[in-house]
Amino acid sequence: MKYKILGNTGLKVSTLCLGTMNYGGKGFFGYMGNLDQKAVDEQIKKVTEAGVNFIDTANIYSEGLSETMIGQAIKNLDINRDDLVLATKVRGTMGKSQNDLGLSKKHIIQQVDASLKRLGTDYIDLYQIHTIDPLTPIEETIRTLDDLVRSGKIRYFGACNTSAWQLMKGLSYSKYNHLDRFASLQANYSLDVRDTEREIVPLLLDQNVGMLIWSPLSGGLLTGKYKRNGQKEEGRLNTFPFPPFHEERAYDVLDILKPMAEQKNVSIAQLSLAWLLHQPVVTSAIIGATKLHQLEDNLKAVEVAFTNDELAQLDNVSKLPIEYPGNVLEIMTMDRSAGVDFQNA
Repeated sequence: MKYKILGNTGLKVSTLCLGTMNYGGKGFFGYMGNLDQKAVDEQIKKVTEAGVNFIDTANIYSEGLSETMIGQAIKNLDINRDDLVLATKVRGTMGKSQNDLGLSKKHIIQQVDASLKRLGTDYIDLYQIHTIDPLTPIEETIRTLDDLVRSGKIRYFGACNTSAWQLMKGLSYSKYNHLDRFASLQANYSLDVRDTEREIVPLLLDQNVGMLIWSPLSGGLLTGKYKRNGQKEEGRLNTFPFPPFHEERAYDVLDILKPMAEQKNVSIAQLSLAWLLHQPVVTSAIIGATKLHQLEDNLKAVEVAFTNDELAQLDNVSKLPIEYPGNVLEIMTMDRSAGVDFQNA
């Protein structure tokens, strides 16, 4: 296993993170999977033995059951809590009252205490806002999260599924008010969904914010199990096509990945994950599986290496179509490109 520093912190996390959306199968998240406690224990045992120290969940996953099962697995397996980096989230609906959702001070404080209880721990390593709350000022949210850091209930806080301007607004507020800031952004990024490269990736690199990747295999599309001609094996994309993906682009990518996987004697899924791990902006890719053999296969992605030519092939087949303002900026800033003397060229 390999490890990276999370953003502008001193925290080391494994470059693969265990995703737990499919734990419990309660309510809406039954679409994602319904692993029982025995299967959860097996998964956490498998990944921790492989060196994974990073586990990601959310309070809304199976209405809190995912958090409870993770806490129970840590106890069942006699894992040292301090050896793990536990990440969970807040924002979604957790009840029927008017304040049982959002990012208000009231809701966040209620939910962090509930998550701590379910996880069976007295601190959360990374507490993430699941997305923005248009009704709550970002200032209120950040001050509340900063208070939680100072109280010891959380160590760091991060964001998920935000636009570049929203994240930058939060970072600026923290900087100029001497508060803790977002350590990471969790976003959808893969070989067929590279939309974050337009605005978000440059921001994360510039501001030294860690990037955590959800759905790195596009819900299984980048494993190769789904065919361009419509012949699909059993899988979640048949009944619940989420997250959004660029299907034709994905099949073009798979046309490159298939012979490459055969040549390297690895799986297509391993190549898809490994490409992400080769992107400098990526801190950790979140892997989730319903079957243990899928998890075992994903864990081997850290061993995959690419030649420069292979990386170029994958970049070319999956790159974003050019659009404004990027197309204009590229031309109009050529005269200030590092190492290029246009006057004497």
